[in-house]
Amino acid sequence: MDKDQPRGSMIPEALNRRGYNTILDLVARVCTDHADRPAFTSFGRTLSFGELDRLADAFAVYLQRNTDLEPGDRIAVQLPNIVQYPVVLFGALRAGLVVVNTNPLYTPREMEHQFRDSGAKALVIHKSMAHNAEKIIGNTEVRHVILTQIGDLHGCVKRTLLNAAIKYLKKMEPPFHLPEAVSLRDALESGLGQKPQPAPRTTSDIAVLQYTGGTTGIAKGAVLTHGNLVSNMLQGCKLISQAAPGWSDTTVAPLPLYHIYAFTLSLIVMENGGHTVLIPNPRDIPAFIRDLKGLRVSCFIGLNTLFVALCNREAFRELDFSNLKVTISGGMALTHDAADRWQEVTGCEIMEGYGLTETSPAVAINPPGGVRIGTIGLPLAETEIRIIDSDGADVEPGTPGELCVRGPQVMVGYWHLERDTALAFTDDGYFMTGDVAMQDEDGYLRIVDRAKDLIIVSGFNVYPNEVEDAVCSHPDVVECAAVGVPDTKSGEAIKLFVVSRNDQLGVEDIRQWCQEQLTRYKVPKVIEFTDELPKSNVGKVLRRKLRDAERDAEVA
Repeated sequence: MDKDQPRGSMIPEALNRRGYNTILDLVARVCTDHADRPAFTSFGRTLSFGELDRLADAFAVYLQRNTDLEPGDRIAVQLPNIVQYPVVLFGALRAGLVVVNTNPLYTPREMEHQFRDSGAKALVIHKSMAHNAEKIIGNTEVRHVILTQIGDLHGCVKRTLLNAAIKYLKKMEPPFHLPEAVSLRDALESGLGQKPQPAPRTTSDIAVLQYTGGTTGIAKGAVLTHGNLVSNMLQGCKLISQAAPGWSDTTVAPLPLYHIYAFTLSLIVMENGGHTVLIPNPRDIPAFIRDLKGLRVSCFIGLNTLFVALCNREAFRELDFSNLKVTISGGMALTHDAADRWQEVTGCEIMEGYGLTETSPAVAINPPGGVRIGTIGLPLAETEIRIIDSDGADVEPGTPGELCVRGPQVMVGYWHLERDTALAFTDDGYFMTGDVAMQDEDGYLRIVDRAKDLIIVSGFNVYPNEVEDAVCSHPDVVECAAVGVPDTKSGEAIKLFVVSRNDQLGVEDIRQWCQEQLTRYKVPKVIEFTDELPKSNVGKVLRRKLRDAERDAEVA
């Protein structure tokens, strides 16, 4: 990539055989070429590509004719994994709007920050979250609110039953008062059968404001253009196309589409005319497994904690995996134990990848047939990497350093944060990830850990991933997390939190196991058993929360 080329303004010609300029080009093609094929399924409702096309048009028509929104305005979308999400997403993009993906689990305070920071003028939200929106919407620029319920795109009988069950039986829709809000069903019905006015978008136009998780402070909006997202989709297609034919036929997506990992992978599946089965609540493992019964799953998108949770269930191990061709892992480090167990249960190896919100997200992935557990694979096509030391100099192969990335998938910058953007890039245009990595002689990358998670014991660097990987190989350990805690002798000590499947497993058992697996200074000084680890909405273990709890306990 030319370092002088504005970020997000180009899609590599070598990858772009269909000549896409925007996400809209992709959607138009697949909805025409695969009109009768299933596109997305959730709660038993399947949208064909043709239906998706018509409903996205209807939503775009509503936005253009019934609101004062103009191309470039931001629309916040706060929906779980339901078929309304792709309808709203592609409809909003067709109206020329910028989509602000919003986590449905956000608190009112988090919602207010994101809506105000993005300048969102419209909000599409599930009714179960509307009571939170009511509390803060007057403090934002949002003036158009569109509400939906789980069953809104089902037939009359099932819609009534589903919506009533959610509201009255599960009591998941607290009362709210948003008198100016309109229903998504009404919005769609008003535009059905009509075509929106063209709202031309270019490769360099913003498609999505994707907010970072906020683990290092206030969440920041990564500016992702159509070029960023299409480039990453094409990079992923090039690599995954090496898998067996039919890999995208039935893709299970338990991770939420508002998360950039599942968002971009759904575009890859679409490009192949594939069918995505959305799992609204992957934390409900028994219900998740019931949803899988009868499916001939060809691709599974997950992460380490989910693989472990599923493989622990006998009902999951009894499913038919004969058609499973691809399993992709991202979002957090994949342990050897989880990878081995998944392959033993399903017969499918896991292709671990690596990415960030700021890189749309994928940077590297293990290629089909070339998987090396413990690595994140090879950089994607058209992706340049550097690994640098604290002085900004390149390190030798096999030496840890900060991973830096340059490529067409790298964000334009942080929304309205020029200083933060400048600090995030090297002088020659590489995004500094904050992750410590090593590159082997043959190009494979290994993430050692997040720089901020580094534990320094008596001057020695300890990376939590290495400790956790060793402990998770114990047959009685479900999962674990290692953090640094203050220590008067060594500066920091390692504290390990362990979730066990065996009530008889003790602290000394774990310590002895560690002594056999790890160098002495990497053996945890403090070991604590717990029923569960704090996790993000996509199942990523939150070490930060464990550290914060330890600090608070120390103060108390």
